[in-house]
Amino acid sequence: MDTSSPTALLDLARKRYDRTLELLERMVVTESPTGDAGGVTAVADQVRELFAEHDAEISVSTGEWGTHLVLEIPGSGSKRDAAPVLFIGHSDTVWPTGTLEKMPFRIEGGMAYGPGIFDMKSGLLIMHQGLSVSTELGLSRPPVRVIVVGDEEIGSPSSRELLLASAEGTSAALGFESPHPGGALKVGRLGSTRLRLEVTGRASHAALDPEGGVNAIEELVDQILALREIIGSAQEAAPGDVLCNVGTITGGGKTNVVPAAASVEVGLRFRTPEVENQVLASIRELTPVRTDARLDVHTLSQRPAWQADPADEALLAAVEDAATDAGLPAVGGRPAAGAGDTNFLGSSLPTLDGLGPDGAGAHADHEQVRLESIPERIALLAALLARL
Repeated sequence: MDTSSPTALLDLARKRYDRTLELLERMVVTESPTGDAGGVTAVADQVRELFAEHDAEISVSTGEWGTHLVLEIPGSGSKRDAAPVLFIGHSDTVWPTGTLEKMPFRIEGGMAYGPGIFDMKSGLLIMHQGLSVSTELGLSRPPVRVIVVGDEEIGSPSSRELLLASAEGTSAALGFESPHPGGALKVGRLGSTRLRLEVTGRASHAALDPEGGVNAIEELVDQILALREIIGSAQEAAPGDVLCNVGTITGGGKTNVVPAAASVEVGLRFRTPEVENQVLASIRELTPVRTDARLDVHTLSQRPAWQADPADEALLAAVEDAATDAGLPAVGGRPAAGAGDTNFLGSSLPTLDGLGPDGAGAHADHEQVRLESIPERIALLAALLARL
């Protein structure tokens, strides 16, 4: 790599430390819960402002979830005509508006705290600052395509097709979500599917005409038991390859009325596409137990299982070489239990995730980023781009 010393990248990244913290605080105090189109768009506007420094060609897609961005950044040096590398991020968080009152942005004991700081506003800044360091040092790098969506935390229902289209023609996908504890990257992710099972029965007076009704709650209970049988069989055949959580049950009203409607929302996780396909097919084949009851299975969100393959491992090897270039220790990588937008691409494109800074507490009230890891990730990204 054409830097004058192994520490040049890290030294420059550290010089940008104060500016990075200033930008991070600005982004974190701009609350952007999923579904708050104004907040999501405000963060997207900050991203647009930052990436204007990189001569980005910007495409904006605005809808009910706020703004999704696609930014095209030219390459430089001998790699300027290479296929682009895809950066993946999101501007929405799980935290409702007003969370800052109890979880204010603060710096304490070498950590920065605040809602969305780890998942994943700090990752958005790593993208920007890594490119800035690369440019300042005059490194060769391929073109970069950046996508930042506003609905990732609920499964990217409105941005999935945009993500897939953005991946076309790229050489690799890099996700800037939070890493494993200690900073190891995410190489493979469990698949994640959310389903709603809806039962429609028939209302009647529970005492005067009990036989005239079809109890939707009782039907739903039987369907949940059938669901558990499907999951149990899959777990017995492939231990550890499927997880199931019954999260929300609704239905019924007065005790003297046979309930006409009931539903359950279920979260499923899959280690392999084979088990995923088998279990989902079996669930969709469920039929009502009671005459005149109706069962509808709705997919609320679905991210396919991503199992690491040799292309992903080769990309991880390039990261380790880049860490050496930047004077950093080995990074490491392993599969992750949580799902993300990289699930959509991991089976078709060399993919890594977790390039955001080290920290803890994603979706938890102690959400935090380790400050020392911010310049380390910036330097790592600049070095990696020089090797891709």
